[in-house]
Amino acid sequence: MNLIKQIGVAAALVVGTAGVAQAGTLEDTKKQGFVKCGISTGVAGFAFTDANGDWKGFDPAICQAVAAAVLGDASKVKYTTTTGKTRFEALKSGEVDLLARNTTWTFSRDVDLKLSFVGVNYYDGQGFMVPKELGVSSAKELDGASVCIQTGTTTELNLADFFRVNNIKYEPVPIETNAEATQNYTAGRCDVYTTDASGLAATRATLEKPDDHMILPEIISKEPLGPLVRHGDDQWGDIVRWVLNTLIIAEEKGLTGANAMEMAAKEGKDPEVNRILGTEGEYGAMLGLDKQWAARAIAANGNFGEIFETFIGPNTDIGLERGLNALWTNGGIIYAPPFR
Repeated sequence: MNLIKQIGVAAALVVGTAGVAQAGTLEDTKKQGFVKCGISTGVAGFAFTDANGDWKGFDPAICQAVAAAVLGDASKVKYTTTTGKTRFEALKSGEVDLLARNTTWTFSRDVDLKLSFVGVNYYDGQGFMVPKELGVSSAKELDGASVCIQTGTTTELNLADFFRVNNIKYEPVPIETNAEATQNYTAGRCDVYTTDASGLAATRATLEKPDDHMILPEIISKEPLGPLVRHGDDQWGDIVRWVLNTLIIAEEKGLTGANAMEMAAKEGKDPEVNRILGTEGEYGAMLGLDKQWAARAIAANGNFGEIFETFIGPNTDIGLERGLNALWTNGGIIYAPPFR
């Protein structure tokens, strides 16, 4: 075989392999009729079951938006609960195709574990919660304290760094789930519970007497949390990425769960809104989806701001302010690339 033919065969193999990879998760999802979503074992506001046993919350809302975009039905999601230890293997093995839980985007998870974070849906940081009766006002006063800490997390590593830098000691109380942490903390088996500050706020809201507990002022780390997929299927990664981006842009543009489908029925004055809603261009086809995929994603639970306010915002028991998680136009750093 001459050199030109060899190059041609090699190029064909590359194209063929890419085509198989891109057809993978999307086609499998369509055939099975549901999105395989990995979530946490339960964190108030972020992932919980309602009276009917259906999963709701800030994290499942991402999976529901993806299901609406791909399958036309936000309820077509199969949930698998995962712990800090089991979540990555569940994704890498194909047990789930999307992780939507409190997972921090780090170098090693991205590069070494070969997982692809598609964006950030909550900018967080690690904090500490203590009973007020402990009598401390700073994490630097926790020398000798016993600390409930989830294993297999960045939280575990950050804790060790913080105590070492401040030349103080602690006794770790290893736990695997938020429920186990709450049980140990309320039973007094640990003096302190440390995790992402949002998780502490969620846990505090579920305690019998929330006012008897305080979250200390120190935030000791950066924890950009977001959904992630496996390496190797760019089309699926693009779908999940642009569902998240669409929810963010929808808040900027005033597209809501109530008006998205109605507005998708006719071309409007804003070109970017038209591109999102499928009344201009062929953006759905670029993802292997139809024209109204984005409108359905928004209609599932509303735009990014609506999801935030519904499940974890100031008017919920969790009571989180937008802060860094406000849109960039409102003083935060939530920002999506242009839809064009």
